[in-house]
Amino acid sequence: MQPLSSTSLVHRVRGELGSQGASRRRKPIRSPRMEVVATTDAHEGPVYAADEHALYFTSKPVPGDPPRVDIKRLDLASGEITVVRADANVANGMAIGTDGRLIVCEQGSFHEPARISAVDRRSGATQTVTDNWGGRPLNSPNDVVVARDGSVWFTDPSYGHLQGFRPAPAVGDHVYRHDPATRKATRVAFGFDKPNGLAFSPDERTLYVADNGAPHHLLAFPVAGGRLGAGRVIAEGTPEHPDGLKVDAAGRIYASASTGVRIHAPDGALLDEIHLPGTVNFCFGGPGRDVLFITTDTAIVAAVLHAKGA
Repeated sequence: MQPLSSTSLVHRVRGELGSQGASRRRKPIRSPRMEVVATTDAHEGPVYAADEHALYFTSKPVPGDPPRVDIKRLDLASGEITVVRADANVANGMAIGTDGRLIVCEQGSFHEPARISAVDRRSGATQTVTDNWGGRPLNSPNDVVVARDGSVWFTDPSYGHLQGFRPAPAVGDHVYRHDPATRKATRVAFGFDKPNGLAFSPDERTLYVADNGAPHHLLAFPVAGGRLGAGRVIAEGTPEHPDGLKVDAAGRIYASASTGVRIHAPDGALLDEIHLPGTVNFCFGGPGRDVLFITTDTAIVAAVLHAKGA
């Protein structure tokens, strides 16, 4: 296992990634060289903690009843990997909350409810943020983002039921907003097949949502007053994608695909691609926020970009 350091991360994506308002004609792809920073079972939920120079992630599910998933931590200076919370209720996507705790999508099981939880990074102590919509249980929350006002936005597809470790859904596959003031979750968007990744534009006026069920769309929703306006399709993904979504400081959208990470303009135009088949999810990190940490189920791969995370 190679520790991540400022001297070892010298490989860069060649050339600029395009600009806002680019034409819809695709630019030539220049494949970057990338570095494996850890060989491990990193599956979902990568989150960079700047105060620790560490990466948190959820492990690849181990088959069982229910599947076992751990929340783990990679120390990027030493390369050491430790378990923060073992057997974490089939945890998936994660974000960092306004108080520094991990905000975790727990998909649940037949024995434990699905929920959004807050997990202390040091002790692993866990508290429920929300586990229902109007008294009805959630399906299997998949990805989550935290807005500047502290509200928690998350997707809730029914993959747990389809994969055999959750009961039949009581609600549809929706997107929700949890208000920390009222402690209630509100449905903000519906009509998806399988809503998955989500990310805000830098000004939080647009929420991007990946629907990786048929027909594999990337959608954009205007945001105002904690609500979403009508969504519009801005791009199509590959089968079972897009999944992970992130946005950089210039507003470009990064979306996982079967071939790696596609980079789109805010209007959906395809600008470039980081070629890495097997990509599951990713996040921006590093002291300059210009490192893209990519999980692949067997490794964490890093690429240094000429772009900074939002």
